[in-house]
Amino acid sequence: MRMALAVLLALAPGAAAATDLAQPSLADLQWVARPIVVFADSANDPRLAQQLESFEARAKELEARDVVILVDTDPAAGDDLRSRFRPRGFNVLVLGKDGQVKYRKPNPVSVKEVIRLIDRMPLRQQEMRASGTGAGN
Repeated sequence: MRMALAVLLALAPGAAAATDLAQPSLADLQWVARPIVVFADSANDPRLAQQLESFEARAKELEARDVVILVDTDPAAGDDLRSRFRPRGFNVLVLGKDGQVKYRKPNPVSVKEVIRLIDRMPLRQQEMRASGTGAGN
């Protein structure tokens, strides 16, 4: 099953605030997608805008790796994501399909860095061998 970057695309400039979007749960995504969770204390955080713009610019590459972007901009809500990962301010987490945190950074990350990280994951290596593609494709 291919997961679209619907959450990311809905957050394009001029779209609804991140807190207005219904997001899939991590349990829904386990073994189906690689969630990238972006935390910010406000939907107006310039780092959030920068991060989402970089993801949008390379959306096809992320989609090919079954990436789903989840955004949380409401620290007061105390939702499951914040309870589980306990971010402080801006944070980007890359999770594997197993639901485990593979990478965490308190600043925006480059998509190139994320793609390299994902392509080194054992499950991704299996996926590439099964589809006959290489890491450079």
